[in-house]
Amino acid sequence: MRAAISGFLRQGFAKSGGLSRAELARVRDLAVAVLGLADEAVVKVNEINCMDPACPGQETVILIMAPGKRTRALKIRAPVENVDAAAITKAVAMPDEPEG
Repeated sequence: MRAAISGFLRQGFAKSGGLSRAELARVRDLAVAVLGLADEAVVKVNEINCMDPACPGQETVILIMAPGKRTRALKIRAPVENVDAAAITKAVAMPDEPEG
């Protein structure tokens, strides 16, 4: 199931040519550092086509899965290569979207 979802994100939403693993790892490591996450936390980074007309086209999504805590998705309205510490900090301050 996990492989199917990963493939869907890469093929269905990622920009053509795929994403650089180095850029994804850079953003992941940056998120871990900025957020002060423990080693047990799992952080996944992906870039999708943003469907919101106000969005610049690409959106970076950082999923944070920490033991005993609710999974959180940080959304940054920029392609992966433009994500920096300030963008992650700003995304953390944004309220979560309502469920449902």
